[in-house]
Amino acid sequence: MARRKTDTTRCAWAKQPEMIEYHDTEWGVPVHGDDHRLFEKITLEGAQAGLSWLTILRKREGYRKAFADFDPAKVARFTPAKVEKLLQNPEIIRNRLKVESTVNNAKAVLRVQKEFGSLDEFVWGLVGNKTTVNRFRTLSELPAKTDVSTVMSKALLKQGFRFVGPTICYAFMQGIGMVNDHVTTCFRHKEVQRV
Repeated sequence: MARRKTDTTRCAWAKQPEMIEYHDTEWGVPVHGDDHRLFEKITLEGAQAGLSWLTILRKREGYRKAFADFDPAKVARFTPAKVEKLLQNPEIIRNRLKVESTVNNAKAVLRVQKEFGSLDEFVWGLVGNKTTVNRFRTLSELPAKTDVSTVMSKALLKQGFRFVGPTICYAFMQGIGMVNDHVTTCFRHKEVQRV
Protein backbone atom coordinates (compact mmCIF):
# COMPACT_ATOMS: atom_id res chain seq x y z
CA MET A 1 0.00 0.00 0.00
CA ALA A 2 1.27 3.47 -0.89
CA ARG A 3 2.44 5.87 1.74
CA ARG A 4 0.39 9.00 1.29
CA LYS A 5 1.27 10.96 4.37
CA THR A 6 1.60 14.63 3.58
CA ASP A 7 4.77 14.88 5.67
CA THR A 8 6.56 12.20 3.61
CA THR A 9 9.26 13.58 1.35
CA ARG A 10 9.46 11.77 -1.96
CA CYS A 11 10.88 12.37 -5.43
CA ALA A 12 9.22 15.44 -6.95
CA TRP A 13 7.84 13.54 -9.97
CA ALA A 14 5.49 11.49 -7.77
CA LYS A 15 2.44 13.76 -7.69
CA GLN A 16 -0.66 11.92 -8.98
CA PRO A 17 -2.03 8.96 -6.99
CA GLU A 18 -0.84 6.40 -9.58
CA MET A 19 2.62 7.91 -9.66
CA ILE A 20 2.80 8.01 -5.85
CA GLU A 21 1.79 4.34 -5.67
CA TYR A 22 4.38 3.37 -8.28
CA HIS A 23 7.09 5.48 -6.63
CA ASP A 24 6.39 4.20 -3.12
CA THR A 25 6.08 0.50 -3.93
CA GLU A 26 7.92 -0.35 -7.18
CA TRP A 27 10.35 2.18 -8.62
CA GLY A 28 13.90 1.27 -7.74
CA VAL A 29 13.03 -2.05 -6.08
CA PRO A 30 15.23 -4.83 -7.52
CA VAL A 31 13.30 -7.31 -9.69
CA HIS A 32 14.86 -10.77 -9.77
CA GLY A 33 13.66 -14.22 -10.76
CA ASP A 34 10.59 -13.07 -12.69
CA ASP A 35 11.07 -12.93 -16.45
CA HIS A 36 7.38 -12.08 -16.98
CA ARG A 37 7.79 -8.96 -14.85
CA LEU A 38 11.04 -8.00 -16.56
CA PHE A 39 9.38 -8.47 -19.96
CA GLU A 40 6.50 -6.29 -18.75
CA LYS A 41 8.86 -3.55 -17.60
CA ILE A 42 10.86 -3.49 -20.82
CA THR A 43 7.62 -3.46 -22.85
CA LEU A 44 6.09 -0.62 -20.88
CA GLU A 45 9.28 1.45 -21.00
CA GLY A 46 9.31 1.05 -24.79
CA ALA A 47 5.61 1.92 -25.00
CA GLN A 48 6.29 5.06 -22.99
CA ALA A 49 8.63 6.51 -25.63
CA GLY A 50 7.24 9.93 -26.50
CA LEU A 51 4.52 9.70 -23.85
CA SER A 52 4.22 10.24 -20.10
CA TRP A 53 4.78 7.45 -17.60
CA LEU A 54 1.41 8.33 -16.07
CA THR A 55 -0.28 7.45 -19.38
CA ILE A 56 1.44 4.04 -19.33
CA LEU A 57 0.59 3.35 -15.69
CA ARG A 58 -3.07 4.05 -16.43
CA LYS A 59 -2.96 1.50 -19.27
CA ARG A 60 -0.88 -1.14 -17.48
CA GLU A 61 -3.82 -3.42 -16.65
CA GLY A 62 -4.94 -3.18 -20.27
CA TYR A 63 -1.46 -4.22 -21.35
CA ARG A 64 -1.48 -7.16 -18.97
CA LYS A 65 -4.77 -8.40 -20.44
CA ALA A 66 -3.77 -7.73 -24.05
CA PHE A 67 -0.34 -9.35 -23.75
CA ALA A 68 -1.19 -12.55 -21.83
CA ASP A 69 0.12 -11.18 -18.52
CA PHE A 70 3.48 -10.77 -20.26
CA ASP A 71 4.09 -14.48 -20.75
CA PRO A 72 6.75 -14.34 -23.48
CA ALA A 73 5.96 -17.86 -24.74
CA LYS A 74 2.33 -16.84 -25.38
CA VAL A 75 3.10 -13.41 -26.82
CA ALA A 76 5.73 -14.88 -29.16
CA ARG A 77 2.91 -16.87 -30.81
CA PHE A 78 0.76 -13.80 -31.56
CA THR A 79 -0.21 -13.82 -35.24
CA PRO A 80 -0.46 -10.83 -37.61
CA ALA A 81 -4.25 -11.07 -37.17
CA LYS A 82 -3.83 -10.81 -33.39
CA VAL A 83 -1.62 -7.74 -33.88
CA GLU A 84 -4.32 -6.13 -36.03
CA LYS A 85 -6.87 -6.80 -33.29
CA LEU A 86 -4.54 -5.27 -30.67
CA LEU A 87 -4.26 -2.14 -32.80
CA GLN A 88 -8.00 -1.60 -32.20
CA ASN A 89 -7.66 -2.01 -28.41
CA PRO A 90 -8.08 1.35 -26.61
CA GLU A 91 -6.61 -0.14 -23.40
CA ILE A 92 -3.08 -0.04 -24.85
CA ILE A 93 -1.01 2.39 -26.93
CA ARG A 94 -2.15 1.61 -30.45
CA ASN A 95 1.13 2.21 -32.21
CA ARG A 96 1.94 -0.48 -34.77
CA LEU A 97 5.71 -0.35 -34.24
CA LYS A 98 5.33 -0.63 -30.47
CA VAL A 99 2.82 -3.50 -30.65
CA GLU A 100 4.89 -5.40 -33.22
CA SER A 101 8.03 -4.81 -31.16
CA THR A 102 6.35 -6.42 -28.14
CA VAL A 103 5.73 -9.61 -30.12
CA ASN A 104 9.26 -9.44 -31.53
CA ASN A 105 10.71 -8.87 -28.04
CA ALA A 106 8.81 -11.87 -26.66
CA LYS A 107 10.64 -14.00 -29.23
CA ALA A 108 13.91 -12.34 -28.20
CA VAL A 109 13.18 -13.18 -24.54
CA LEU A 110 12.76 -16.85 -25.50
CA ARG A 111 16.10 -16.81 -27.33
CA VAL A 112 17.80 -15.18 -24.33
CA GLN A 113 16.25 -17.74 -21.97
CA LYS A 114 17.53 -20.56 -24.16
CA GLU A 115 21.05 -19.15 -24.36
CA PHE A 116 21.49 -17.56 -20.90
CA GLY A 117 18.94 -19.39 -18.73
CA SER A 118 16.71 -16.38 -18.11
CA LEU A 119 16.16 -12.76 -19.03
CA ASP A 120 16.97 -12.01 -15.40
CA GLU A 121 20.43 -13.59 -15.66
CA PHE A 122 21.11 -11.81 -18.94
CA VAL A 123 20.16 -8.24 -17.98
CA TRP A 124 21.42 -8.36 -14.40
CA GLY A 125 24.64 -9.94 -15.65
CA LEU A 126 25.27 -6.74 -17.61
CA VAL A 127 25.55 -4.85 -14.30
CA GLY A 128 27.40 -7.52 -12.35
CA ASN A 129 24.18 -8.51 -10.51
CA LYS A 130 24.49 -5.39 -8.41
CA THR A 131 22.44 -2.24 -7.85
CA THR A 132 24.19 1.09 -8.28
CA VAL A 133 23.14 3.45 -5.50
CA ASN A 134 23.28 7.02 -6.75
CA ARG A 135 23.22 9.97 -4.40
CA PHE A 136 21.51 12.67 -6.40
CA ARG A 137 20.04 15.54 -4.42
CA THR A 138 17.73 16.86 -7.16
CA LEU A 139 15.91 15.40 -10.15
CA SER A 140 17.88 17.66 -12.47
CA GLU A 141 21.00 15.62 -11.62
CA LEU A 142 19.52 12.34 -12.91
CA PRO A 143 20.92 11.34 -16.30
CA ALA A 144 18.69 10.31 -19.20
CA LYS A 145 21.20 7.61 -20.16
CA THR A 146 24.57 6.32 -19.02
CA ASP A 147 27.47 4.34 -20.42
CA VAL A 148 25.97 1.24 -18.80
CA SER A 149 22.53 1.81 -20.36
CA THR A 150 24.26 2.23 -23.73
CA VAL A 151 26.02 -1.12 -23.22
CA MET A 152 22.67 -2.69 -22.26
CA SER A 153 20.99 -1.20 -25.31
CA LYS A 154 23.64 -2.66 -27.61
CA ALA A 155 23.44 -6.07 -25.90
CA LEU A 156 19.64 -6.18 -26.19
CA LEU A 157 19.71 -5.02 -29.82
CA LYS A 158 22.24 -7.77 -30.56
CA GLN A 159 19.75 -10.28 -29.13
CA GLY A 160 17.05 -8.94 -31.47
CA PHE A 161 15.12 -6.63 -29.12
CA ARG A 162 13.53 -3.42 -30.41
CA PHE A 163 12.59 -0.15 -28.66
CA VAL A 164 15.58 -0.53 -26.36
CA GLY A 165 17.65 2.59 -26.92
CA PRO A 166 19.98 3.85 -24.15
CA THR A 167 17.35 6.19 -22.67
CA ILE A 168 14.69 3.46 -22.57
CA CYS A 169 17.25 1.09 -21.06
CA TYR A 170 18.13 3.59 -18.35
CA ALA A 171 14.45 4.01 -17.43
CA PHE A 172 14.21 0.19 -17.37
CA MET A 173 17.24 0.03 -15.08
CA GLN A 174 15.66 2.58 -12.73
CA GLY A 175 12.33 0.76 -12.74
CA ILE A 176 13.78 -2.67 -11.92
CA GLY A 177 16.22 -1.44 -9.29
CA MET A 178 19.48 -1.78 -11.17
CA VAL A 179 20.02 1.81 -10.14
CA ASN A 180 18.60 3.55 -7.11
CA ASP A 181 17.81 7.02 -8.40
CA HIS A 182 15.56 8.14 -5.57
CA VAL A 183 16.93 11.53 -4.53
CA THR A 184 18.71 11.49 -1.18
CA THR A 185 15.94 13.48 0.51
CA CYS A 186 13.31 10.91 -0.54
CA PHE A 187 12.21 8.44 2.12
CA ARG A 188 12.55 5.59 -0.41
CA HIS A 189 16.25 6.21 -1.04
CA LYS A 190 17.26 4.24 2.05
CA GLU A 191 14.27 1.88 1.99
CA VAL A 192 14.96 0.36 -1.43
CA GLN A 193 18.55 -0.35 -0.38
CA ARG A 194 17.22 -2.68 2.31
CA VAL A 195 15.02 -4.71 -0.05
